[in-house]
Amino acid sequence: MAPPRIAFYDFDGTLTSDSLVTRYARLAAGIRPARNAVWRLSRLAARAPLLLALEHYSRGRFNQAFFREYRGLDGDWLFQRAERLFGSHIQRSIYPQAAKCLESDRLAGLVLVLVTGELDFIAEAVGRHFGFDQVICNSLIFEHGRATGEVMPPLIAGSQKVAAIERICQTLGIRRCEAKAYSDSYSDAPLLSAVGRPAAVNPDRRLARLARQRGWPILSFRKSAR
Repeated sequence: MAPPRIAFYDFDGTLTSDSLVTRYARLAAGIRPARNAVWRLSRLAARAPLLLALEHYSRGRFNQAFFREYRGLDGDWLFQRAERLFGSHIQRSIYPQAAKCLESDRLAGLVLVLVTGELDFIAEAVGRHFGFDQVICNSLIFEHGRATGEVMPPLIAGSQKVAAIERICQTLGIRRCEAKAYSDSYSDAPLLSAVGRPAAVNPDRRLARLARQRGWPILSFRKSAR
């Protein structure tokens, strides 16, 4: 097998201990007036059981339902707050081992691609921090500057992640058997199965079982002790 020439990285649970739910909660907590923040956080808490069930059933359905929480938020405000959120919170949640792994792939000459279901105003900040060559993510639809709660198709999750990496590999003339991919979630089993060098990072129970069955490397990334 030829050496890998491209590496695809998931974000939540792979590069960071953070999640899109906690990031939204931190954004919502900064909404003014404060009563609007309380309303949004209360709504999120009330929907939590439904969202948890959807996440277990389908990451795509979960993302689609969860992104409706953004309905009505101002686009310029979201992009401004995302930059502040990265410096105050997201950066501290990055796994040091993940950063070293990514730097190792960069030094080996691989094209680095972030493949995440997160929204662009967060994903682009992450991409700049790590120096990713490309970022594949979701984007909210805005009308009159306000989020509708819907995302631009295709929704990046599951099979659409595979379709996205296929397009990139085809554009760059790289065979998928020459690619690496890292993820923590069983929902990304199609992505990991689509490349020649998959690795399960902090895998959930179902992904850990699949990784053992298929002989995939299992990597353990943890936050630094403070």
